[in-house]
Order: sequence, then C-alpha cells, then structure tokens
Amino acid sequence: MNKNYLEIQNATFVASKTNKVNNVSLIIKNEGEIISLLGPSGIGKTTILRTIAGLQNLQSGKIYFKGNVISSEDFNLEPEKRNIALSFQDNSLFPNYNVLENINFGSKRAKKSKLKYNTDDLISILHLESILEKFPHQISAGEAQRVSLARSIMSKPDLLLLDEPFSNIDQNLKEELQPGIKKLLKEINLTTIIVTHDSYEAFYMADKCGVILNQSLKQFDVPYNIHHEPKSIEVAKFLNRGVFIKAKVISNDCAVHQLKHEELGLIEGKLTNHFDVGREVELLIQPEDLDHDDKSTLKLKIVDRKFRGTNFIYTLKTKNKDLIPVFVHSHHIHQHEIEEKFGVKTPIFIDHLVCF
Repeated sequence: MNKNYLEIQNATFVASKTNKVNNVSLIIKNEGEIISLLGPSGIGKTTILRTIAGLQNLQSGKIYFKGNVISSEDFNLEPEKRNIALSFQDNSLFPNYNVLENINFGSKRAKKSKLKYNTDDLISILHLESILEKFPHQISAGEAQRVSLARSIMSKPDLLLLDEPFSNIDQNLKEELQPGIKKLLKEINLTTIIVTHDSYEAFYMADKCGVILNQSLKQFDVPYNIHHEPKSIEVAKFLNRGVFIKAKVISNDCAVHQLKHEELGLIEGKLTNHFDVGREVELLIQPEDLDHDDKSTLKLKIVDRKFRGTNFIYTLKTKNKDLIPVFVHSHHIHQHEIEEKFGVKTPIFIDHLVCF
C-alpha cells in the first residue's frame, strides 16, 4: 500500500498530440500540502488536473491517492468515487442557481464535513457579499472563479484542484485574496494542486512547485530552490529573471568559488553545480545580483530603464553587447538616465552561482 497522500508515477497525460505531458513523477507526501504546477498556457497543465479528477484517462503510468490506485493505463476510478473537487478556469457554475445557491450546493455534497468555516466565512474571505442574489450570467469571469472556488471548498473534498484560480481577477484584488485563501487551505488542512502560468503566484501559494515545459516536468522542488537553483537554462529562461553571460571558472576548491568575466572581472560565490577550473560556463545574472556603486571604477552604459514602483531595473550593455539587468531601489539618492554610465560594485559577490 502506498503511504504517500498522492503519488504520480511515470505518468503520461494526453489531451491531443500537442497537449500532452510525458513521464511525470511527483509526490505529495502529507495531507494539507499545497503544490503548484507552473508553465505556459496550452502546455498540458489542465490535462493533468482533469486526469487526476478522473475526467480523462491516463495514457501510461499510475496515480495513487490515499494509498490506492485511482488511475492507470487500464483503470480509471469513476470521478464521483474520488472525492476530488476541480475548480475550472472557465465558468462552470449552474446557470439556474444564483451565487448563494451555487455555493450551498457544495455543502450539500459534503459528507461528515470537518470544515470549520461556514458559508458566510467563505463569502467574506472571497468578497462575494454583493453578488449573492445574482445568477452566473450576471457576474464577471473573476467573480465566477471565486464562486466556483467557494463551492468546491464547501464540498470538503479530500483533494482540491484549482485551474488558474486568479487568472480573471485584477492584480489588487488578487493580492488581497491570496493570503486569505492560503490561510484557509492551511487551517482546514486541504491538500491542493494549483495550476498557473504566474511564477509569483505559484511561489507564494505553494509548498512545492513543478515547472512544466516542452511536454515534461523539468523540476519539482520548493519555490526557493526553483528560483535560486534552476536545474536547466530552460527553467531559468522561463522564469525570466535574468540573463546568461559567459564566464570562466578559476577556483572551485574552497567555500567561496571564483569566476572571471572579461569585463565584470572577479565574480565570487557558491557554484550550484561542479565545474572544473578553466571551464567556460554560462552564468545566470539576475537583477538583484549586482550592486550599484556610483564610486566604482567599473562603469557600464545604460540602454534601458524600467520603473517598477518600489524599484528601477536598469539594463546595462557590455562591450561585447551583453545586456545585464540591475535592481536599484526607487529611493536611491538619484536616478540615472539612458546613455549614462552606471557604476557596478566590485568585486561582485553572488550567493548562488547558477551556471550551465
């Protein structure tokens, strides 16, 4: 008997020739864990959810849930016997029920519910008070998503599957809702899988995150490791947090490793992978890796500047045309203009030297 709460073993999920994910293996060890599946639209994330819910057959491999096989190449347990709730990205509400009736339908399905939140609590957390008497055709797509989420939670499933739960919600409301929903899921110990294309959302909501690219699961780890120690250039580029530059390994035999870049000079830190001395590598530079210093002798030309409210991202150009992003707090003593020279503090120290 499998002791993990949910385990996917060498599973291939297929909706079409282009919409498939091959040979996926991942584990949710304990009840109450939240994981996210992160990847671009159309990659097959929703197909995985539909298969776990029993709405699609598994092409190969096995899915174990609470110790038992629920999906395999030749077996598919009926959806109604799984006690798994899937909240779709698109409106899946009952059109002849108003919002309150849709939410209460979930509570009617719950058997021996241990949910300590009642309908009013969920309505408040999800800000649905003003639309309770409206019907699905009278509310927005974002409101419909929140109603669907409330209905799913009220059914007290053993596993909650959320398909892009915040995709139709504006940014301010999203940031207000997410802490309350995460707190609720943790307090009621509801195991949840969230599908999203938003890395910030995935990293905030989940205990572990799986990155799906080019029809396969590229990495499954805690968000910190995925951000700071991506397992491939492919994952790093998808997260879009920096650029790769060529550097040479000059020391790898002590606590602080050293690389050398033709123009940036000495770069110190801890290599996340082992490389022999003399090896030329592709080094990931993220906006927060370099520090600004007006007095530095290392100066690069600014070719772009993005204002992000709390900070600026300056893009610097090297002599061999590398474009390097640098984070500077917006309250820095003065702003820098495009075409100006910009000082970079030396020697450069980066905690995680992510190289390939």
